[in-house]
Amino acid sequence: LDKNCIGVAQRLIKKLCAVEDTSIKMAAHILVQLTATLRNLADHAESRRLFVSFSIPPALCQVLHHYCEDEDICTNISRVFSKVSSHCECCLALARIPHCYQLFLDLLSKHHQKQDLVVRFLFTLGNLTAKGDEPRLQLFQCTGCMDTLLQLYSSYQRKDEPLQEGRPSSRKPPAPPINAQETDDVLVKLVRVLANMCIHPAVGPCLASNTICIQLLMETLELRSVHESEELLVNVAAAINNLSFYQENSQIRHNRLAIAKLMMKLLLSSSMDAMLEATRVYGNLSLYQDVRDFIMQNKVHTFAVTLLDSKRAEMCFSACGVLTNLALDPPKRVSLTLEGASAKLVDCLRDFGPADWQLAGLACQAIWNLTCGGSVKLLDPQERETLLQILTTYSDEEILKWTQNEDTKDIYKACWESEFLPAAQKLTKAIKSQNLTA
Repeated sequence: LDKNCIGVAQRLIKKLCAVEDTSIKMAAHILVQLTATLRNLADHAESRRLFVSFSIPPALCQVLHHYCEDEDICTNISRVFSKVSSHCECCLALARIPHCYQLFLDLLSKHHQKQDLVVRFLFTLGNLTAKGDEPRLQLFQCTGCMDTLLQLYSSYQRKDEPLQEGRPSSRKPPAPPINAQETDDVLVKLVRVLANMCIHPAVGPCLASNTICIQLLMETLELRSVHESEELLVNVAAAINNLSFYQENSQIRHNRLAIAKLMMKLLLSSSMDAMLEATRVYGNLSLYQDVRDFIMQNKVHTFAVTLLDSKRAEMCFSACGVLTNLALDPPKRVSLTLEGASAKLVDCLRDFGPADWQLAGLACQAIWNLTCGGSVKLLDPQERETLLQILTTYSDEEILKWTQNEDTKDIYKACWESEFLPAAQKLTKAIKSQNLTA
């Protein structure tokens, strides 16, 4: 690095991309060695800064364009990009390169059987689309984006077991002759790209209505076990959760009961991450009556109540979401209360309130639904008294002194005012008006 190696490499790359056809074979041999060197340098923090200042990412994209048939060069560059895109400055520099998304998609299609190249370009795309909405839309708008990604998905989907009868199949390119772990590695990265892309409001509805996309996600849930493919199934559940926000022409909505059944294996697993993602999916799907009935029939609600004891804010938030929706149905309220839902929701509100006003507000809404707006006496006297004390304390502006961070005080107060206070005041008024503390 002290000898300006990266600056020299950038100038050499520029020359090698402009050689005559008669010298292209020799240029390719040099580029294999040069890109291997850059691959090794990409591990060092100081070199990543120089990569950006010497415009190495656009130079390497130029190499990919000119030498797209050379698997060794393309693989070396895929390794460089997968390393540097994990770091913010390099990732932003890469995202600014015109047509880099189309270039990566074309290479994925051309070299679809070269697993080590495929997995790294998908990892890079996952990093790019994790950063913001613009990369998500740019990737989706590339020519053949979904065709390429879904053909890769179908190609790397291990179908060790027969699919359910009546399930239409997607196009099936020849399966690469690689082992199970390598196929899972590809799908972990590919599903992450889909999950990231669908966050964009213009992309999500298109993916949610894509029959083949949803089929493939459901197939993965069907064919894999949490024990062997935990990260993959967690990513699939996260993608389904993101897609479930879109309702119009949604294949998630159409297949909601089948998805609810498939989520059971995640919920019943020993993986907390799998349980969390499954609970998030149930939180969205439980907007539908038939899914709420399924949840009660299969005792999923007991897991949701138990998760309130997890002491993890994200887990409690997801469980509160499920319980909020379940409590919409009057017949289910007594069952939930018998499982201890009301008492645990009060505990959840007490434990997490000042630290997470969004969670506190959702807990209030769940209690409101559970008690039918305070009109049904499903809380015992001690619970009612405790709840009223908590609501009174947390509704006082003095509670805002809980945070000492000057940089976040305004955000903290805004969240308290918008997420918690309306639900808390509504619940307090209902309790007092019904004389529930008597």
